[in-house]
Amino acid sequence: MSIQEKLNDLSGTLFIDGHFYKSESSKQIPVIDPATENVVGHVADATEREVETAINIANHAQKAWRKTEFLTRADLLHSVARKLREMTPVLAEILTREMGKPYKETADEMEWSATCFDYYAEISRHDQGRVLGPTVEGQLNYTLKEPLGVIASIQPFNYPILLLAWQAAAALGTGNAVIVKPSELTSLTTLAFMEAFEEFPAGLMQCVTGGGQIGAALCNSKKTHMVAFTGGIETGKRVARACAEQFKPVLIEASGNDPFIVMPSANLDMAVKGGVFAAFLNCGQVCTSAERFYIHEDIYDEYVARFTAEVKKLRIGNGLEQVDLGPMVTDTERSRYEAILAKAIEEGAVVETGGGRPSGHGKGWFVEPTVLSGVTSDMSILQGEIFGPAAPMCKVASLDEAIQLANDSDYGLGANIYTQDLNESMRASNELECGMVWVNAPLLDNDAGPFGGNKMSGLGRELGPEGLESFRTSKLVMIDPSASDQGFWWFPYSNDEAFPG
Repeated sequence: MSIQEKLNDLSGTLFIDGHFYKSESSKQIPVIDPATENVVGHVADATEREVETAINIANHAQKAWRKTEFLTRADLLHSVARKLREMTPVLAEILTREMGKPYKETADEMEWSATCFDYYAEISRHDQGRVLGPTVEGQLNYTLKEPLGVIASIQPFNYPILLLAWQAAAALGTGNAVIVKPSELTSLTTLAFMEAFEEFPAGLMQCVTGGGQIGAALCNSKKTHMVAFTGGIETGKRVARACAEQFKPVLIEASGNDPFIVMPSANLDMAVKGGVFAAFLNCGQVCTSAERFYIHEDIYDEYVARFTAEVKKLRIGNGLEQVDLGPMVTDTERSRYEAILAKAIEEGAVVETGGGRPSGHGKGWFVEPTVLSGVTSDMSILQGEIFGPAAPMCKVASLDEAIQLANDSDYGLGANIYTQDLNESMRASNELECGMVWVNAPLLDNDAGPFGGNKMSGLGRELGPEGLESFRTSKLVMIDPSASDQGFWWFPYSNDEAFPG
């Protein structure tokens, strides 16, 4: 079967109760290849009845799944990882056609997702609570870690399989069911991924597609028990408000505006290469992209010149060709990004390279990777999330100034520093106000370590043991096997303990 035939088969379908079927919805959302502007498929805007059906099925499936012993759960999670690796060529090509990033990056995403399933296959069965020292002799006191129930996973377009894997692997491993509402821009990839769950009991992993009303229905339902959301701040606020009405647990990974500090002690070769990658991976459409460069004045001119020279080497084009940067995901996103760039130039930023649309691309939503010098801390481009291929360079006089400017933000997802000074490394690690700090190692994730941010970047953590805890709750159990008399504090109260008057 060709990829286009696969896209045709997936178009208009939902994945409910372990099966693909054509949605009853009459509303279809076109899927447009951002490199060619060709329509390659369509996505069903699921009906209210279909969403409700998925929720009911998930609740029924979860009741049996929570009783399933942990070794079986682990084996099934490992089976997803194996299937993912087998499916990589197909999934990666579909994802490139849906959202544009180079095939190398989409294939990497599948491998990173597989390692996450392997990780949670094992860690999710390590413990189910702990035994406590009792407060009364002869009692057994312990805690149980229990699943929350049905998890609604609302996903963005930029890493639709990886970010789902981070949530689904932990949620399923702890005994929950998952309903994913993918981005309308990458729903076909997510639907194709559902085939990796063929060995799971039906109803534990489901996918309902469509617009924002689908996510709202999942959030508002009393039969979903936790919402895991990745996306923009304003939508994240709406999700949090909806969940607050029911005291429903919520995990929110919102926007980032990550600083990238370079000090004179840095290995400049690596600081340049690392900075270019941190700014332009996935055409800058990464929540942890380096979006604010704070370069020490002693090396500023050299760094900007070398960085610019490296950026000029980047190849732009269709992600199914030999390129480094693909297009932006939609024409709307390109226009939004270009407005941010135009404002920065209006405010006095100098374009060292890029700044426009590349020649030779009559079709597709391509933009040039852009380096801006002469950027000052008050410019608008440093205030919000760029989410596009721009690297604004701001000169600083000291590490103190760099840290102060880095922290002067509503966001607190990640932060980077290049330095070979141990004291600078320690200060940055301790003083930067964010959820993750990368010293000479930008953008790396570790399945065993928590991912998430502070401030307006979100609530909660994914990955690591912390990510596991996001999808389970604690129950205290106190057992007195002898049902002994506890008269030391029961009725009737002794006269000796009464108020003396």
